[in-house]
Amino acid sequence: MKDRSTQVKLWTTDFILLMLCNFLLFLQLHMIVSPLPSYVQERFHANAFEVSLFTCLFALSAIAARLYSAKALEKGLRNAMIYIGLSVALLATLGYYFAAGIAVLLLLRMIFGVGFGMSSTAFPTMASDIIPVKRMGEGMGYFGLSTSLAMSMGPIIGVTLLQGSGFVTLMLCTAAVIVVIYPLSFSLTRKKAARSQAAPQTSAGATANVSGTKEKIPFNRKLILPSVLNCLLSITYGGLVGFIVLYGKEANLANPALFFLFNALAVLLVRPFAGRLYDSKGPKALLIPGAIFVAIGLTILSFATSMPILFVAAFIYGIGYGSMQSSLQTWMIQIVAPTQRGMANGMFLNTLDLGIATGALLLGAIASMTSYTDMYRYSVIFMIVFLLIYLIQGKRSGTFAVTVHPLLAHTHISGTNSDSKESNSTTSAEK
Repeated sequence: MKDRSTQVKLWTTDFILLMLCNFLLFLQLHMIVSPLPSYVQERFHANAFEVSLFTCLFALSAIAARLYSAKALEKGLRNAMIYIGLSVALLATLGYYFAAGIAVLLLLRMIFGVGFGMSSTAFPTMASDIIPVKRMGEGMGYFGLSTSLAMSMGPIIGVTLLQGSGFVTLMLCTAAVIVVIYPLSFSLTRKKAARSQAAPQTSAGATANVSGTKEKIPFNRKLILPSVLNCLLSITYGGLVGFIVLYGKEANLANPALFFLFNALAVLLVRPFAGRLYDSKGPKALLIPGAIFVAIGLTILSFATSMPILFVAAFIYGIGYGSMQSSLQTWMIQIVAPTQRGMANGMFLNTLDLGIATGALLLGAIASMTSYTDMYRYSVIFMIVFLLIYLIQGKRSGTFAVTVHPLLAHTHISGTNSDSKESNSTTSAEK
């Protein structure tokens, strides 16, 4: 095998810009997701269930928007999805200033979800188009790092702004982050628009028959398993972004938002290694230990009575979550044709939001009946279900290896360990 330095280049200008745009997009989202429940509870005296609706309805509206966005991306309307989505999100964010009640604020969160859903589908699809196939696991691992870092840093920034300067300052800062994305994405989409002229010719083999007429590509049922697993993982994260601040008050923790700082540090450490491990050994080497780390992190968190224990819980959770999330996204991209990457990324993001919405709603209901401490202990159940589904499905199919789509199979890097034989036999069967 050739040294990795001699392979095709990963760190192009386009890839770096895409990572930055994606980071800012998710940063502005999570700057307000975590502090919002505390704000709503204090200003409107909302209970745990009402608080969970702000996360749940936002996520459901984002999912609905992505159902349209995936089809629009297949038609080449990528730039429109980005700019319309950013504009809708910006207007909804500025509208928070005029929200005098829970109903209006919920409506604005739903509108924001539509804008976010439209724009958030485009960036990962663009990234998967330019990442070299031989380095897809590594590339999507680094790209996913932009999402994970934003999800970890956003709550810290948001809670600090809310506590130090108030909700209006938080709203304006969030809007400013959206504004910054415009010039960055403009430079990127101009280049992409020029390249897209040749796209129909490139993908014709996958979408056209012998007569030259286009055939509708059916839904790839292989996306179902990683989508279900991604949803289960995201349920645990929904309990964190929705209630970690409120849990801190219950447990008398000085600054519970610092959970996301140590979570981010763990993600930073694990992502580069996780991507390369995925490329060489497949998802099994990451998903099984990752689920165990997430379960341990949640258990430790439920017993946190001091900040050091909170930091340990965050670090362990981050190791598991950081390695699992990018693996699931790469898995979904590898099993579809290049023309279906918009669908795959849409499914990944939709199940991410669906999991967060389910987690906020279900775990919020549990917290209202018990406590936030018990809620995090119940969260471990979802990781147990995750492992059971993955292990049972792997044994039933006879392999844990990812069956790479035939258009990509010739560039797939097989593992060098004992799993490589399994991967090679799978690839040979495809040929």
